[in-house]
Amino acid sequence: MILQTVHIQNLNDPVLFFYGWWQFSVCLFACIALIAIWWHIGKKQHDFGQVWLALSVLCWSISGAFEIYFIKTNTTSEVIIEGWRSIWSLLNSLFILLALPWFRYLPEAIGHIIKSKYWIYIVGIPFLFSILPTLSRMISGTVIAMINELDVYYALFTLLFLGYVLWESFLKRRLKALAFLALFCILIALVAQIYKVYGTEMNLTLLSAIFKTSLIMIFFALALSWVKELAENIIPNSDELYITFSKNKLSSGKIEHLIFLKGFPGTEKRKVKLTPALFELFLKFAQRKHSENDWLEIKPKNFAMSNKTFDINDYNQVKRLLVAILDGVFGKDSWTVDHHLHPLKTTLFEMSEKRDRKIRLKIHSKNISL
Repeated sequence: MILQTVHIQNLNDPVLFFYGWWQFSVCLFACIALIAIWWHIGKKQHDFGQVWLALSVLCWSISGAFEIYFIKTNTTSEVIIEGWRSIWSLLNSLFILLALPWFRYLPEAIGHIIKSKYWIYIVGIPFLFSILPTLSRMISGTVIAMINELDVYYALFTLLFLGYVLWESFLKRRLKALAFLALFCILIALVAQIYKVYGTEMNLTLLSAIFKTSLIMIFFALALSWVKELAENIIPNSDELYITFSKNKLSSGKIEHLIFLKGFPGTEKRKVKLTPALFELFLKFAQRKHSENDWLEIKPKNFAMSNKTFDINDYNQVKRLLVAILDGVFGKDSWTVDHHLHPLKTTLFEMSEKRDRKIRLKIHSKNISL
């Protein structure tokens, strides 16, 4: 995604020299900072998405070093200069695309494609078709207009995927302002690429500096939103969670079944609306905590006797209750099984050690308000 249309003969050496040092130093610092954030957080979770983003920024830094080298050595071969710029541009785009499968929130329309095992081929084959002609051009010294723009087409391909994924990531984390800001940044980058394709006279060096700076800041905002989510979406321990049950009659005459959860990060209570069936099930768990026998029995599979009544007909009822609570607290599709569902299940419920299909609410009765 590096803008490759800056011709040395059109710009003063001091301008390119300053631009090269700026790109080398700022992008190198950003790369190290992203790696540092990953080292402290992502490494423990085996999440390598931020590493790929850091490598993509490193490509910008190396490209800046090449700008400095070209000026100091008085390189005049435009084929060599443009070729190296194109190579680092293609690698930058490739690393960004390789980072996308590690994003926690992906759009439903393309998420299955990005997460599939074919993603490496979807991004890798166009990369090879783009870089091989570039290398051939550098070796032969010839310039072919169509090949000269291959890195731009690959960048457009990258920006469309990146913009969609960034929008979904910020939106699912309830950071709408950052979602629009990310789209604005992607739009600047798209405009820069379109200007290059049509050869419009414009100071693309300045435009390149603007969109690279903006995109780096978006990467840091993404990292901080990840940290924010980890800090806010922590499932509290059983002793720290307080539950209040409430039924409200609406103006329409319908009854609204609500539970209020206190103990999550932040001072406010989390309000969750449940269906009548799930509300009654959860209420049954809570009422049992105020009795001598607080265990509820789950009906075994394929149980044929009709004269025995069970508290819970199917364990899936408990799972549906957990899902409904998570949807109400964090938003639908804004939580994960490993980081939210399993911890919430451990906080709310405990199974009998005798494995006799009995389950009870783990919250202390003093923390429950009926």
